Amino acid sequence: MPESDAGGVRSVQRAVELLALYDAEHPSRTVRELVDATGLAKTTVVRLVHTLERCGLLWSRGDGHTVPGPGLLHWAELARSTWQLPESALAVMKQLSEASDGEAVHLYVRQQQARVCIARHEGARTLRHVVRVGQEMPLWSGAASHVLLSRAEQADVAEVAAAAPHEDWATVLWERAQKAAVAGWAVSHGEREAGVSGVAAPVFDKAGRLTAALALGGPTTRFTDEAVAGFVPALTAAARDLTALDCIGGTAR
Repeated sequence: MPESDAGGVRSVQRAVELLALYDAEHPSRTVRELVDATGLAKTTVVRLVHTLERCGLLWSRGDGHTVPGPGLLHWAELARSTWQLPESALAVMKQLSEASDGEAVHLYVRQQQARVCIARHEGARTLRHVVRVGQEMPLWSGAASHVLLSRAEQADVAEVAAAAPHEDWATVLWERAQKAAVAGWAVSHGEREAGVSGVAAPVFDKAGRLTAALALGGPTTRFTDEAVAGFVPALTAAARDLTALDCIGGTAR
């Protein structure tokens, strides 16, 4: 890649990483906060902020803080209309929650080295697993990750596993992904956070490509072997229903 092209790609990546620092916990940021969070030189951050402001992707509030800009509203609406599931799919998730005695249900897709929640049904349990729509979770952990990696190459799985705080995780993750491929579902206990368990099944598109993982999550104390065995038939049936709807990424419109 020519040096100028490489520099352009690097600038775009930095701009995207800068935007990613704005979230529900940090809806506004100062330049100092952006510098501290990125480790970039202040001059570089200021230049990026000015560029993003000109594009409408950031907005200077006048009190030293910047916030996501109005230019993002168009993309936000487009993303919402593309990724919001139809009522028929949401009904499938609700029914799965009811069939599991009120456990939380989440639907994840893979995004590079993470899995992103694109839909959820909170469930009826007081103590439940909560993941917000749009939230990124590490791809190296959890039943949903095992499913999302079940058709990946071993080198890809090893690259994902490199981010895990565990030794020899590439071997462990590969084995669990392969087990999910054979079984058609996966279960995990405390991989990312002690006391949290999950069970997941794959969702495909009409071409047979793996597009998402449908997951039940909750406290490990409720995800005993007996309970998981009871969850699996309803979970895999719900995953098949979502496959038939072919609604991931706005394809069923």
